[in-house]
Parts: sequence; structure tokens; C-alpha cells
Amino acid sequence: MKKLNIKTKSFLLMSAFLLALGTVNAQDKPAQSAEELAKKLANPIASLISVPFQNNTDVGIGAFNGSRNTLNFQPVIPISISEKWNMISRVVLPIISQQDITAAGAKETGLSDAVVSAFFSPAEAKNGLTWGVGPAILVPTATDNLLGTEKLGVGPTAVILKQTKGWTYGALVNQIWSVAGNNERADVNQMYAQPFLIYNWKSGAGVGSVFEITQNWEANSTSVFFMPTVSGVTKLGKQMVQLVIGPRIPVSVPENGRPDFGIRALVNFVFPK
Repeated sequence: MKKLNIKTKSFLLMSAFLLALGTVNAQDKPAQSAEELAKKLANPIASLISVPFQNNTDVGIGAFNGSRNTLNFQPVIPISISEKWNMISRVVLPIISQQDITAAGAKETGLSDAVVSAFFSPAEAKNGLTWGVGPAILVPTATDNLLGTEKLGVGPTAVILKQTKGWTYGALVNQIWSVAGNNERADVNQMYAQPFLIYNWKSGAGVGSVFEITQNWEANSTSVFFMPTVSGVTKLGKQMVQLVIGPRIPVSVPENGRPDFGIRALVNFVFPK
């Protein structure tokens, strides 16, 4: 498949997906409390429309002491498909600006590849336990070949979690293999895992700990970051938002991509119905 064809099909896929999501309404009850919203926001597959903007800044990267800022646009929209089942659609579209990463004095800015996921999940949790499974699709939306893989990829994704007495703990995982794209680029064979532990108070404030583990089977490399966070649910005017901040701590990262330190900040626009 030619590079132009794969990119055209990728953008059409993304456009059709987002257009379909725009026709869906949430099924949540009105006037939810900060405690209820915080509990749902701790659950990656809750029946709640949210639009997070997650910003990750890392400095002191690699041989050229580079820096990278990644703004992840991550809309989450639930779709009720029956009385017993929901489909939770998630998109992660990174917007990257990096300096001195690929070479001294080099700068790249633009979109990276998107990951589109759909979790099929029971509408009601049992004893606080819920789960979801479905497909994950790697879409080559990168506007610079240094910011993406130039590959279309597919694979499974799953999440399982339990919520009890203010606590939320569980894990999200996906595995993606490339199936088409530029034959001159390396194949994609990558697993992503995100174990998490969060505690929320009745005020909507919370503390959390998140690990992000990326295993590149093709390159035989593993990256592990740890993010302790503090969070809160509040209003900006009439808009409900969640605010999250914390350091990004490199636990085990290959030397050529390891930052000295990083920070994560998130603004999550919430649309309860």
C-alpha cells in the first residue's frame, strides 16, 4: 500500500469515527456531585463524556539534552448499545513539539499517530468490579515522519478495575501490531500497560499513582514512567472540569530517550447529563 493511500484512508477513518461520536448523547443523570464525577473520572470506561487535554513535558532527553512537549487530546464518549452493554470510545491524538531530540539544533512540531480504542463493557458494575474489552487501532496521522511510525496497526485492548470506599484500582492494557504502511519503516509490535491506584475524597479531590509501561517487542526495549498525582473537580464558570498535576518519573527508560525529569498536567472538560 502506498504512503499516500494509507494516510488518506487513516484520515478518512478518523473523520468517520469522530463524526459518528458527534451524534451520540450521554446517559448520565443530571446534577452529579463532585464526588460522583471524581469516581467516574477515575474509571477509564465510565458512562461519562469527557474531553481531557493531557500535557507532558520532559527535559534533558538523550545525547543532545533535548526537550519534548506532548499534548494528548483524549476525548472519551460512551455509547449505550443495549440495557446491559456500553461501548466506550476513546481517542488519543498526540500533538508534539520537540527540540534537540533527533539531532543537535533540530526541531519537529506536529501531530503524532493516534490510537483509537473501543471498550465493550457491562452497563452495571458488580460489587464495584467492572471491565471492558475491544479493539485498538493505530492510525498514522503524524504530520512529520520523525513523529510517527507511518504504519496502520491493530490489536486488542482491555481494562479491569474495582471501586470501593473511595478507592479505584486496576489496569489498562493494549497490544498493537502493524498491518500496513511504509515498508521502509520498522514494523510495530508494541504493548502498553497502565496500572493505576486512585483515592478520591467526597469533595472531589484525589491522589493517585499511575505507571505507564511501554514494551517495544520489535526493538526489545522497555520504558517505565511513574506518575504520582493530585487532582480536583471544580467549575470554570459553568463548565465542570477536573484538574490533575504531578511529576513524570522515569523508572526504566532506554538511555537514548531517558529524560532527566518531567511533569504532567491535565485539564479535563466534563459533560454530565
